Amino acid sequence: MIVLDGKSLDLENIWQIASGEKVSICPEAMQKVKASRAIVEKLIEEDRVVYGITTGFGHLCNTRIGRKDLERLQTNLIRSHATGVGDPFDKESVRAMIAIRINSLLHGVSGIRPAVIDSLVDLLNHDIVPWVPQQGSVGCSGDLAPLSHIILVLMGEGEVLTGDCCHSAPALPALEKAGLKPVQLHAKEGLALINGTSVMTGVLALTLYRALHVSRSADIIASMTIEMVKGSTNPFDPDFIKLRPYPGMQQVAANVLACVENSEVRASHIGCTKVQDAYSLRCIPQVHGATRENLNHLVDQVCIEMNSVTDNPIILSENKIISGGHFHGQPMAFAADYLGIVVSELANISERRIDRLLNPLINETKPFLSVDPGVNSGLMIIQYTAASLVSENKVLAHPASVDSIPTSAYQEDHVSMGTIAARKARKILEHTAQVLAIEWVSAAQAYEFVKPMRLGKGTEAAYNLLREHVAALEEDRILAPDLRMARDLLWQNRLIEQVGKVVKLV
Repeated sequence: MIVLDGKSLDLENIWQIASGEKVSICPEAMQKVKASRAIVEKLIEEDRVVYGITTGFGHLCNTRIGRKDLERLQTNLIRSHATGVGDPFDKESVRAMIAIRINSLLHGVSGIRPAVIDSLVDLLNHDIVPWVPQQGSVGCSGDLAPLSHIILVLMGEGEVLTGDCCHSAPALPALEKAGLKPVQLHAKEGLALINGTSVMTGVLALTLYRALHVSRSADIIASMTIEMVKGSTNPFDPDFIKLRPYPGMQQVAANVLACVENSEVRASHIGCTKVQDAYSLRCIPQVHGATRENLNHLVDQVCIEMNSVTDNPIILSENKIISGGHFHGQPMAFAADYLGIVVSELANISERRIDRLLNPLINETKPFLSVDPGVNSGLMIIQYTAASLVSENKVLAHPASVDSIPTSAYQEDHVSMGTIAARKARKILEHTAQVLAIEWVSAAQAYEFVKPMRLGKGTEAAYNLLREHVAALEEDRILAPDLRMARDLLWQNRLIEQVGKVVKLV
């Protein structure tokens, strides 16, 4: 069970929670929550004017709300803001969003009752996952629409994902089945629950976690390609690499050398007359390494956000209540756009290596790695698929964070579009994983033409894993299932796990 305290959530924790791990709350953090709520109760008792507590929202911030309507105000807020459209977020992403929202509230400056936080914990621990449409957030004032769909379920309204996560069902029966009761929101609570960046941050955190693993898989797959096209490993030499001492570059070069260690294929062409390789081969440390460097930077940014307050207004004390802009998604919008860009380059360079494996104008085997070219097309068209995905990534990599459309009658006149950026980053990563899987399939097929020479320690493990699930191509067949299987093995970290048993990956 993972303990949430508002300040120590990291990528590994959020991945575990997203994958089904239960959570509990740090008692000290809950005491701060309780103290903050007491201030809200006093403000109401004194009939003071405070945004979001005794006033309307957005452009309606100057509309005073009477005490008898405060609960109705919060309920109406959630209902009116639940305007999301499109396909739902996956179960893992929604669980991450809920955990991040809880973590933000545990700073004890949001004025929410401890019981409401307990109810959010109950959603996670009973695995009740709200149906949250992906579209509808402009990333400021927080992720209003998608978070409202989560809080609807807390209220016994809205819908939840069913067992197959492809369909929805009414929320109230799901709560009742788990022995839970709907929550009646009190003053300030609806606003505290939806005014934050938890949706974009949840999607981004899980995407970043996967990207770190995909980037290591890219090193393994590129190592296979280097062997198959008789590339030189001199550009990976530690003495050479340390002249430009980026840690990411050193890590990538070390992974490649570890994977091709003891390779008979590599040894077979040492001393050949080729002067130098194409950039897509000899610049692997520089390109993959740059991606690795920037992914590590993004880890710091996302962890800051997961442990931040993104509510408004903030109750620092009875006499210090600040209506500010911590809900603004710009930090995560930039981070998500950045993630999409750095991941897309792994696909760009991979597609160029795929071409070198398949292209009869430059490879040293049969055209398109077909055993019987002519009557068979071999792997010709999988390069088309890779090219298509890389081209789509380039469109998706256009930043969402540079756009802004005013909302709420100009009161909210600059927004981040951070949730769009996070969704795009995930799609780019999915495409990149598929392109790398295509390179893996291509390199494995190329090896069929150089057997019985042995591969390196790591690349042999990668080849064997693929062949357990995808047979070599002897006659043309439908390749879509093969590409999907290779992608799933990569996406599920099976490739890293298998190769990691025989070589040390960094």
